[in-house]
Amino acid sequence: MPKKVNKRHLLDYSIGIPYILLSIIGLIMVYSSTSTYALKQGKSAASMVTNQFLFWIVSLIAIFFIYKMKTSVFQNKGFIMFAITVVSVLLLLVKFTPLGSNINGADGWISIGSFNMQPAEYLKIMVIWYLSYILARRQRYIDKEFKKAVFRPMLLVGSLIFLVAIQPDFGNAAIITLIAIVIILASGINYMYTYIAGGVGIIGSIAAIELLILSGGNFIPAKYKYIYNRFAIFTNPFVDERNLGHQLANSYYAMSNGGWFGKGLGNSIQKKGFLPEAYSDFIFSITMEELGLVGALVILAILMFLIARIILVGVRSKRPFNALMCIGIGTMMLLQVFINLGGLTGIIPLTGITFPFLSHGGNSLLITSISVGFVLNISADEKRQKMEQEYHMLTMQ
Repeated sequence: MPKKVNKRHLLDYSIGIPYILLSIIGLIMVYSSTSTYALKQGKSAASMVTNQFLFWIVSLIAIFFIYKMKTSVFQNKGFIMFAITVVSVLLLLVKFTPLGSNINGADGWISIGSFNMQPAEYLKIMVIWYLSYILARRQRYIDKEFKKAVFRPMLLVGSLIFLVAIQPDFGNAAIITLIAIVIILASGINYMYTYIAGGVGIIGSIAAIELLILSGGNFIPAKYKYIYNRFAIFTNPFVDERNLGHQLANSYYAMSNGGWFGKGLGNSIQKKGFLPEAYSDFIFSITMEELGLVGALVILAILMFLIARIILVGVRSKRPFNALMCIGIGTMMLLQVFINLGGLTGIIPLTGITFPFLSHGGNSLLITSISVGFVLNISADEKRQKMEQEYHMLTMQ
């Protein structure tokens, strides 16, 4: 290239603008869904959204620094192993030491004053990062030596997923498992493994659900009985509306109340004590109640556009590491959307997975933002490569 191109000129606005829009919409919905709850707790109406806003500022700073880095830094083995070691230690601390806090039945949090950290959220991006690095380095033999290329890294990833599952946090454990499978299937392994994984996954899932329902959950330990309860009630929560079906039934009421155009921002009825976790797991139900089906679909369209753009950057990437990172990040966001909405609409049982950008939760917002930072950097790197190749071809003519 005749002169160095400033990196700010390579910024992918088709990713940056949707990210900003969704973040702002998320802050508005967090304020709307938490203000009543905060007042009942004797706090300021803006106390919870202020915390979310501070996390967003930290997220923007993180994106800035990640974007300014060279992509070669992301492929430094020592850096990656240090980061995954830190997350591993945090997962051990939350489960096996007094530092861990139990929130909503899971020992998955480290609480320091008013600050709560959920290591499982950070593990998502670490698994994507680690597998992308390892599998990109093994491209020359990945389609011929599956065990050598994939089996050993999956032992490490599997052990970390196990630490999440025993918290117990089966929702995040399932998401991380599916992310890992998608990255491996996209890495260049023999296509037969895709058919095998798909077949085993579908048959195994159906068999496990049928066994769980037919047995009445009798083989499940008492502390995990809630898993059966979620499966037993998700198809028709109204049969036990005042007990096991309470959350899902009130979620349906919220979505129904909204109609086409909603009751107006701040006018939700269900968030006023009727729907538990209205500001986290069920934030999309409140969004539909206040903004209506039309408003909810607009938000969903922006989010789907962002996810599609992230995956497209990966598909078009020339470097295996860049491709796998973007595909993994896009998969992570897509799974969170599907699992959250699937639970709200009764397609699948509730899992406690938050909705990207909208749900209250600083850890989730920070990890989503860091992921976007990675994609913006990779997109800029791919654009620079393409410009250098085109310039080289012109000078050769």
